[in-house]
Amino acid sequence: MKCIVGLGNPGRKYEKTRHNAGFMVIDYLLERHNWKLEKQKFNGLYTMETWEDEKVILLEPQTFMNLSGECLRPLMDFYQLEPEDVVVIYDDLDLPLGKVKLRQTGGHGGHNGVRSIIDHLGTKQFNRIRFGIGRPVQPIPVIDYVLGKFSADEQAALDDSIEHAANALEAWMRDSFQKVMNDYNK
Repeated sequence: MKCIVGLGNPGRKYEKTRHNAGFMVIDYLLERHNWKLEKQKFNGLYTMETWEDEKVILLEPQTFMNLSGECLRPLMDFYQLEPEDVVVIYDDLDLPLGKVKLRQTGGHGGHNGVRSIIDHLGTKQFNRIRFGIGRPVQPIPVIDYVLGKFSADEQAALDDSIEHAANALEAWMRDSFQKVMNDYNK
């Protein structure tokens, strides 16, 4: 069994904001496969589906970004998942918009959602997809930037990045994460 976790903040106020890039990828996969987040448990919304003969959980924590680990850890314990069975998708200021980077380990890079997951899992060894949102052009506080919505000019790059991340996740259903990294980090 595998688990795909998209990070974001719950509620209409945060829909389509840069900080909800992880939710956007999950929502794209749900729409592509005609699935729905039908279960509510562990402070999250999720579904369990079969994909390429593999059971997969798609999860959107509802704890708010900074407490994401409080949702993921109990779900992993309940379904007896190991960190290598999980991919976490999150926004990354240090990557330009349109860039998607897959990694198997690393620090939190100042991302509080990833910090929470590292703290609750007790390891940095889990698969991740860093979703580039770039840094603000204008000098504004980071919190205002990440909680801001993508502009119309950014929409094409955003759509391409979402599709690229979704395609990488689908490839993970049949290949190792290492192979998917080699294929999708180009």
